[in-house]
Amino acid sequence: MNTVLSTLAQISAATEEIRKSRFCCQVAPVASPQAALAFLAQVSDLRATHNCWAYRIGQQYRYSDDGEPAGTAGKPMLQAIDGQGFDQVVAVVTRWYGGIKLGAGGLMRAYGGITAQCLRLATRKPLLRRSEVELALPFAQLSLLKARLAEFDAECMAEAFDAEGATLRLALPDARLDALTALIADLTRGRNTVRRRE
Repeated sequence: MNTVLSTLAQISAATEEIRKSRFCCQVAPVASPQAALAFLAQVSDLRATHNCWAYRIGQQYRYSDDGEPAGTAGKPMLQAIDGQGFDQVVAVVTRWYGGIKLGAGGLMRAYGGITAQCLRLATRKPLLRRSEVELALPFAQLSLLKARLAEFDAECMAEAFDAEGATLRLALPDARLDALTALIADLTRGRNTVRRRE
């Protein structure tokens, strides 16, 4: 099944009171673990009882229970992110303790629930699946390709030069791959091809 994942169009928040404890969830689109941790530092309330968090960025993910019993906060938050088909998202749930213990099951429902609710209310933005490809080009065609990278929404990740020309590594949306392959075949009269990197 090839599902299209989403990220968030913007930062979003939701608040809920559960048995006198106040839970505030804030979610944001992030492109790197560093950006996720920066958002955590920005929105955490040091006067609150807990600032629990989770993020998913491709195959990278982390979560923290921030003093709540192990597995009762960060993991349910990550499951809410994954369960709703999000990627490149960080969630921070701040809890102000209200004096009534919720128990492990209650905490899991509270943290997972407020995160899921916040994500449901947020504006989704589809994530384009991108691939990395490698191709070799003679010097004569190099400037022409570079001038046209924007029309393929392609980003040059690396380039290496030799006596014949250059080898480029590009990242571009899967939907533009066929058009780029056709252009390279045209520029090199079929001598060079585009190879997808694993």
